[in-house]
Parts: sequence; structure tokens; C-alpha cells
Amino acid sequence: MTSLALDLVLWLTGVRGHIPRFDDFRPVPAASPVGAGYLVRVLVIMAAVFAALSLAVWGTVWIAIQLL
Repeated sequence: MTSLALDLVLWLTGVRGHIPRFDDFRPVPAASPVGAGYLVRVLVIMAAVFAALSLAVWGTVWIAIQLL
């Protein structure tokens, strides 16, 4: 009965169709495709976004001070 209740809850929430079976798992490669270049690129993009947001906040505060 417990299994039926759990299956009903999973079916009603829509989770039941997303549970993979054992034959759905594929072997993963031994070596990671993500290299150091990718990590550097992500860090550079994050630094650029942080710099742009910092400049936007600084500019907004500077304009607010000038208007006072």
C-alpha cells in the first residue's frame, strides 16, 4: 500500500516520468572535458560583470550626489 501511495504522489506531482531507469545511465568519460582555459574564461567574464556592476553603482551614487 505504501508503494502505491508513493507512486500516486509521484505521478500527481509529475516527478514519476523524470526518474531514470538503470538502462538510461550512460558511462561518463574518464577525463573531464573542462580545461583550465574554460575556467579562466569564466573567471574573466565574472570579473567583467562585477566591474560593470560596480561602475554602474558608483555612477548612480555620483549622479545622486551631484544632484543634491
